Amino acid sequence: MPDIDIDFCFERRQEVIDYVVEKYGVDRVVQIATFGTMAARGVIRDVGRVQDLPYAFVDGIAKMIPMELNMTLERALVVNPELKQRYDTEEEVRELLDMARRLEGLPRHTSMHAAGVVISQEPIEEYVPLSLGSDGSVTTQFTMTTLEELGLLKMDFLGLRTLTVIQTAVRLAEKSSGHPISLDEMDYNDKDVLASIGTGRTDGCSSWKVPE
Repeated sequence: MPDIDIDFCFERRQEVIDYVVEKYGVDRVVQIATFGTMAARGVIRDVGRVQDLPYAFVDGIAKMIPMELNMTLERALVVNPELKQRYDTEEEVRELLDMARRLEGLPRHTSMHAAGVVISQEPIEEYVPLSLGSDGSVTTQFTMTTLEELGLLKMDFLGLRTLTVIQTAVRLAEKSSGHPISLDEMDYNDKDVLASIGTGRTDGCSSWKVPE
């Protein structure tokens, strides 16, 4: 089945989900689970707690892991000479990091996917196992990739704050001008608009493709 992504105002995303549940049935619309994994800094702190090591010691080692995207313990030992030096000379540090490296990347906990919702023709429990969260919300126990492999329809209802900002800007403009504004009826060739975009001072503004 196709993967369908669609964006909504952050504040009104839940309204869309409620509508879909009402339309197709509460037993056929379920949000998708995702698994959090043990990342470099986090796994050090988890192992340190289990080994009952002093907090200050574990915290100091964890903070030596560079805050970079996709950072791993293996890479941290290469890019941080001080961490490598302590690993080579301090047995306690070596034991901590060796255990953490064995656990790094493993699933740590489950949570609800930020946008994913699965819709089925029959009650969803006929296809996949479900889980009840602490807040009473029902999610699948399978992740989105497994659901796709099973042939189920996955929808991503994304809540974007940028759309909320645009909506708020329209309301403020309507209030200050005293006139209603329709984005569907806007003239995208408006000379004043194009001149404003041409100044380059457009940080935080949405970008429109100007019709040729």
